[in-house]
Amino acid sequence: MTDAPFPRDPEVPGPAPGTPGQDPGPAPDRQPARPAYTPGSAQPRLNRPVHERYPQIRPTSGYGDPRVRHTGPGPGAGTEQEPERSSKLNARLVLALSVVVGQLWGLTIVVDEWMAGDTGTAWWGAGFLVLSFLVVLGLWALDPKDR
Repeated sequence: MTDAPFPRDPEVPGPAPGTPGQDPGPAPDRQPARPAYTPGSAQPRLNRPVHERYPQIRPTSGYGDPRVRHTGPGPGAGTEQEPERSSKLNARLVLALSVVVGQLWGLTIVVDEWMAGDTGTAWWGAGFLVLSFLVVLGLWALDPKDR
């Protein structure tokens, strides 16, 4: 590998140029010249101003368009269509979340007891976790039409 990806820093001490067996790095006169930067696209049709490229977009398009009468969602948006179903789902969600919090609390107790060597209490706690998981499954299976 004779060509270094970066030019050699002249401030860094190293082998003298021309030392046999050492890569002196590319000479400053051998570096490839960078191409001249030209902003825009190589395709002239894309370098036109926006209003020429997209004539359908007017400066007031949207907020000042006379065709726009009312902004925002249509009538009835944001109101609850089925309040009974929503309250039932919210109650089930609160129940399920409280069971999950109880499971997390129970898991910390079970792990503490297991690490302390009290395996009898840990097994009772594991049974509590399984029971609470079955409660969540029962809540899920309670009303299949809400899924």
